[in-house]
Amino acid sequence: MPEENPNHAPALSVTGLCREYARGASRVRALDGVTLAVGRGEFLALVGASGSGKSTLLNLMAGLDRPTAGSIVAEGRDLAALSSDELAHYRNAVVGMVFQAFNLLPRMTLEENVELPLRLAGCEPARRAELVRAALARVGLESRAAHRPGELSGGEQQRGAIARALVLRPRILLADEPTGNLDSRTALEILDLMNELRRDSGATIVMVTHEQHLAERYAGRIARLRDGRLESLDVRA
Repeated sequence: MPEENPNHAPALSVTGLCREYARGASRVRALDGVTLAVGRGEFLALVGASGSGKSTLLNLMAGLDRPTAGSIVAEGRDLAALSSDELAHYRNAVVGMVFQAFNLLPRMTLEENVELPLRLAGCEPARRAELVRAALARVGLESRAAHRPGELSGGEQQRGAIARALVLRPRILLADEPTGNLDSRTALEILDLMNELRRDSGATIVMVTHEQHLAERYAGRIARLRDGRLESLDVRA
C-alpha cells in the first residue's frame, strides 16, 4: 500500500493531463487526460509499451516540459503556472532525477559529478564537500570518489548518478528506466538502494520501467499507461 500521511496533500497530483506535439501538419497526443495522485513517501511504477506516454508523464512531473491541458501540482504548486526560474528552483530544491543513461560527465571525477548540482545551486564550498561525502557514503562509493566514470562499472556509475540526484536531498525522486543498462543482479541492487533511501528519507519515488517483475517487486502501486491514457492503477499487496 502507498505509504502516505493522510493529513498531508499528495506529493504529486495530476488532473486531466494532456500533452500534444506537432508532427508535420498533424498533432500527436502523447498524454490524453491522465488523472493520478502520488502519495508522499510512495513508490509508484509507471509501466506500458514504448510510446504509451510514460516518459512524457515523468518529464512533466519533473518540470522539464509543460502540459497542453490539465494540471500537475507538486507539493501544492501548479507546475504549469510557474515561471522558468521557478521551475529551475523546483528541479533543484524538490526533485532528483535518475536516467537509464547515467549522464555522468566523463572528464570529471565522480566526486566532481556529484558536486555539480551543489555548485549550480550556489552552495558554499565547505558545505558542498560535506554533502558530497555524505551522498557518496550513502551509496557506498567513498573509495571511488577520485575515479572518472570510465573507470567505474555500470552499477557504480548508476549509484553515482543516484548520489548526484540525492545530494540536494530532494523530496521527490523521478527515475526513467534506471536499470535499463544494468544486468539483472545489479538492477536489483540499485532498486534495493533506492527503496532503502526512500524508507530512510521519506522521499517519493516515481519510476518508469518496462520490466514488469521489477515494478511488482518494488512499487506500492503500478500505473499502466496505454496510448497516452491511464489504463489501470493496481495496488500491490
